[in-house]
Amino acid sequence: MMMQLPESYTQKNSLFNAMNRFIGAVNNMDQTVMLPSMLRDVPLEEDREMSSMKSDEDEGDMYSYYQLLKSIRCDIEWGVRCAAADERRKEGMTFSRMNSSISTVSSASMSSEEDEEEEEEDEDLQKQFQYHLTGLQGVLSKLTLQANFLTKRYKQELGIGGSGQ
Repeated sequence: MMMQLPESYTQKNSLFNAMNRFIGAVNNMDQTVMLPSMLRDVPLEEDREMSSMKSDEDEGDMYSYYQLLKSIRCDIEWGVRCAAADERRKEGMTFSRMNSSISTVSSASMSSEEDEEEEEEDEDLQKQFQYHLTGLQGVLSKLTLQANFLTKRYKQELGIGGSGQ
């Protein structure tokens, strides 16, 4: 069960909120799109909103975006299943290497030069985390816009919903 925190404790731009906004948009899309097969071969409008989000690999129809967005939602909710076993195996190898490195470092006396290098590595980890967190939040925002846009386009194709939807 998810604990609800008062709004004053949560950040509008937190990763958690970005994921929830994306998942909510995809859930809304999924509930709105009753016949996903109707999305096949329906091209996406080349408007500013979507053209900035398209990559060279995109197939360019609404059905491919629908499937992509649902797949990403599943990955967020359940983890990446396809490569889960490989990743666990790699993590285990990395973890055992890290443990042996830590024991080697702890058994040797560290010079002040080594202390400085370790501090720089810690700073690099923090910078890497912040960089990737910012990137992930940006990607989730774009994906949320895609899900909302697809829902709007589906309604337009069926002639339902007002122009403000």
